[in-house]
Amino acid sequence: MQSISFENGDEMPMIGLGTWKSPPGEVYEAVTTALEAGYRHVDCAPIYKNETEVGAALSDSFDAGGIRRDDVWVTSKLWNNAHHPDDVRPALEQTLSDLRLDALDLYLIHWPVALQPEVDFPESPDDFVSPEAVPLTETWAAMEALKKDGLVRHIGVSNFSVPNLQMILDAGEVRPEMNQVEMHPYLPQPELVSFAEAHNIPITAYSPLGSGDRPDAMKADDEPTLMANPTINDIADRHGVSPAQVLLQWGVARGTAVIPKSTTPAHIKDNLAAADLDLSADELETIDSLDSKYRYLAGAAWTMEGSPYTQAGLWGEEQIR
Repeated sequence: MQSISFENGDEMPMIGLGTWKSPPGEVYEAVTTALEAGYRHVDCAPIYKNETEVGAALSDSFDAGGIRRDDVWVTSKLWNNAHHPDDVRPALEQTLSDLRLDALDLYLIHWPVALQPEVDFPESPDDFVSPEAVPLTETWAAMEALKKDGLVRHIGVSNFSVPNLQMILDAGEVRPEMNQVEMHPYLPQPELVSFAEAHNIPITAYSPLGSGDRPDAMKADDEPTLMANPTINDIADRHGVSPAQVLLQWGVARGTAVIPKSTTPAHIKDNLAAADLDLSADELETIDSLDSKYRYLAGAAWTMEGSPYTQAGLWGEEQIR
């Protein structure tokens, strides 16, 4: 398994198990199956509402022997309602309790958007906290303190544009050690990748298969289905593999980690086997050409009328300060 290397010698496997949309009652078996199949990277977040069950699966797998805690990379994230510096450590402590861990390998700011402490998802503009009231730079400083105190080994961000990354680079003492973003052949984000490479910021691609299983309310009526793309399927047929394996190996070949979600044992194993696929330079270039700048998860909930956040601010046309 290829991995992303960190300055302290840590290695993060480039194919991990995503747990977004994995419901309680299913995620325990998904994590257990993944670890038994050879996964050593699990991606979590408290907003997924399943970290308690993920924690049980991790703990039981460690207790069973054969898999050590040190062998498994665990990522979680700070939700939007805990951006105030005083709320960052308690949020992490709750995640550590739910996951039954003493420390995380990687902790990310989930979105560059702040909500009121009691709000999971906004229903009105009053549910937001403006970026002036709780600057991202102050949240980042609290993240740096978590690393200094040994509660997390690495810190990073998620859904950050180039301007927002630059803001953290300019203000912080520790550069972001990861940016987790939506990334797939319809949204390869070459400018973001180039910026991240230039500043030694690794990238993890979420929704690398197009997130076709997300709720219908989050889908556009005319959105393209990535897994049905003829080019992807032609390449898969040529190699005798699944379209999912082609999409995942394309991401790995670009140097990005990928975190496909599945609760189906066969799919979990199939996704991991993408590590063994070898795509030619011509095939990779062909897949690159599918770029249509199509974003499946545009963060529309954060940019409702009256919100202090905008689509341009989220994705880079203006900087969130």
